[in-house]
Amino acid sequence: MQSRRISRELALLSLSQLSANAEKLSEQQIPELIVAAIRTLSTEVKDGLEAAAGELQRGSDRLLNSETRAIDVQSARAMIKEAIELTQTAINRVGASVELPEFIQLSNQKDVRHYAVQIIGTVNAEKAELDEVITQAMVDWQLNRLARIDRDILRIAVCEMKYLGIPEPVAINEAVELAKRYSGEEGHRFINGVLRRVSDRVKVQSPLS
Repeated sequence: MQSRRISRELALLSLSQLSANAEKLSEQQIPELIVAAIRTLSTEVKDGLEAAAGELQRGSDRLLNSETRAIDVQSARAMIKEAIELTQTAINRVGASVELPEFIQLSNQKDVRHYAVQIIGTVNAEKAELDEVITQAMVDWQLNRLARIDRDILRIAVCEMKYLGIPEPVAINEAVELAKRYSGEEGHRFINGVLRRVSDRVKVQSPLS
């Protein structure tokens, strides 16, 4: 696993656990980041499995009580489909948790720590600007309606494009990979679309770059 990829993952999983003054973090506080990351990942796995189980149970109950009425059967099928998607997301997160020992070991590398702190500090310091850029690139959607993990993936990607000198295609591809691991079934496609529009806007504003 590449060091910057680990840094992005560490930053993503830690952002929601840290205080509003996170831009003042130092590399010596990395153990706090690791604990926060593991806590977030564990919570995401548990919540995902519980949501999938609940949706599957509701779909099953509706099927049993439908008395073959078409509208109830279709509704039940939709619930079960949603349950399958939620289960797949949970499975992805369980898979990520299996890699925790490697994740923890690599998180102790100096370059990983340095870039993770840089991402977190910049995202927190420039959050208002980042959110404005993302909002302008969204179509028929509001940033505050997104899942927290999706908001943070978008913020990290735009942060890397705008402030950390990462080429736009690289930032977009890395965000998509994070979304495949931590977002919902369609999350990575949505995030890819938003970031492509962010990139297009940047190119229009800076035609000579």
